Amino acid sequence: MTRVQAPRQSGTVAGWRGRSAALLAGLTLGGLALAGVTPTGSVPDGTAAADSAASVPGPEASTSPGPFPSTYRVPATPPLLIRGGTVLTGTGERLDDADVLIVEGRVRAVGTHLAAPPEARVVDAHGRWVTPGIIDIHSHLGVYASPATRGTDDGNEATSPVTANVWAEHSVWPQDPGFETALEGGVTTLQILPGSANLIGGRSVVLKNVASTTVQGMKFPDAPYGLKMACGENPKRVYGSRHQAPSTRMGDVAGYRQAFADAQDYQRQWDKYRREFAEYQAKLARRAHGGSGAHAGTAARAGEDKPLTPPTPPKRDLKLETLAEVLAGQIRVQMHCYRADEMAIMLDVADEFGFKIAAFHHAVEAYKIADRLAERGVCAAMWADWWGFKMEAFDGIQENLPMVDRPANGCAIVHSDSEDGIQRLNQEAAKAIAHGERAGLSVPPERAIRWLTLNPAKALGLEDRVGSLEPGKGGDVVVWSANPFSVYALADQVYIDGALRFDRAHPAARPRSDFLLGQPGTQSAPDSEKAP
Repeated sequence: MTRVQAPRQSGTVAGWRGRSAALLAGLTLGGLALAGVTPTGSVPDGTAAADSAASVPGPEASTSPGPFPSTYRVPATPPLLIRGGTVLTGTGERLDDADVLIVEGRVRAVGTHLAAPPEARVVDAHGRWVTPGIIDIHSHLGVYASPATRGTDDGNEATSPVTANVWAEHSVWPQDPGFETALEGGVTTLQILPGSANLIGGRSVVLKNVASTTVQGMKFPDAPYGLKMACGENPKRVYGSRHQAPSTRMGDVAGYRQAFADAQDYQRQWDKYRREFAEYQAKLARRAHGGSGAHAGTAARAGEDKPLTPPTPPKRDLKLETLAEVLAGQIRVQMHCYRADEMAIMLDVADEFGFKIAAFHHAVEAYKIADRLAERGVCAAMWADWWGFKMEAFDGIQENLPMVDRPANGCAIVHSDSEDGIQRLNQEAAKAIAHGERAGLSVPPERAIRWLTLNPAKALGLEDRVGSLEPGKGGDVVVWSANPFSVYALADQVYIDGALRFDRAHPAARPRSDFLLGQPGTQSAPDSEKAP
């Protein structure tokens, strides 16, 4: 849900591991130590200097695992054969009476009459439907956790219009019971975003919907980070009410542009430092080898016999570092934006600074520029029918999703932005299908399932790993009791990487948040502790 109260607005490669080596490979006083340089800048003698200088990471050699690496591991499970279901692969195919085989956590095959490997678990899906796991690209679970108290309100760092330095994962509470109810609705992957109080709210994090004590145990390994940005009413209302910028939409745009202009300057400072450091390394190497003949004379004339001092790196700035990674294409922009005219302006801002917007979120007027979004390869993450709760949401229509889906390269996504809606995203998609049908825009189930699976995977940069049932991809699968776009359908079983994470037929085996353990009125509480 879009939270209209000022403190609670929502909305909206490779993370640190692929970190703008072009930006930060030289960002190391530690790197200077690797080069054999002492803090005073004196130079060691002999070939050791050349050897250690050669060990300094170059511009493309960043291999840092990141300060907050995922600890999630695919669990060891026997092969799984789901047999005889109606399979929506997520690629646009519907296969009747088909099988899905998962081995070692990955899809091995999809087809008919597949042989079950030895010791395989066989699930009878006759009369049921099978789909990829649902991906919610816009969730605030964990950062606006339940119960909704001030103590669990951690989604907006509403202290500055630009807080690109904050990371949503540092607010996620893994014990949020909402993760469990989302799992029961077939959600296997989520992007957790900061709220929309700010122009630039901070980094998102992609999670696997698995029970864990720590956020690192849920973190999708090596998933690209996102950057949450927000246009329109929320930032100008929050900061305008404090008599500071932005207080208008033109103030919003000026704020984005200044932030990225500062990031470009930050990039240039690091580029200059890397060039100077490379020159310093070259001088170290020449001196270590002693020089000879004409080269030695040249070195003497150039004054290379003087003591060498390494260049001083710029001060590290976490806010500008994130924005520079966006400019380098390593962080994907996920932008809360309602109006078509503002989306068009933001595409122009992205062109000015050379970054790409992966998806506009909420996007109630995306239907007005559906062709342009398709041409630019930009997705729109939308509700089925939320509209009218503020001025920028006034012109929403219920045919929005199928109209954005209509162009050849259209990328329509159903998102939740709600701890309640995330439990029935399949039904949200069904509403949009129905409204499209009435408008003459027929969307069959095999196409509509992409709104929930492959399209959000594309916007997250994970389409080669999840989002469809294809050999080699992760075994995230939902077995539905009926057509998932029926109001009567329930997720009977949910698998993540081939491991059973939810089974409606065995409620006692459901994962339970530690927060709910022993709480009166829950299934986890002993009878003696339940309220009368």
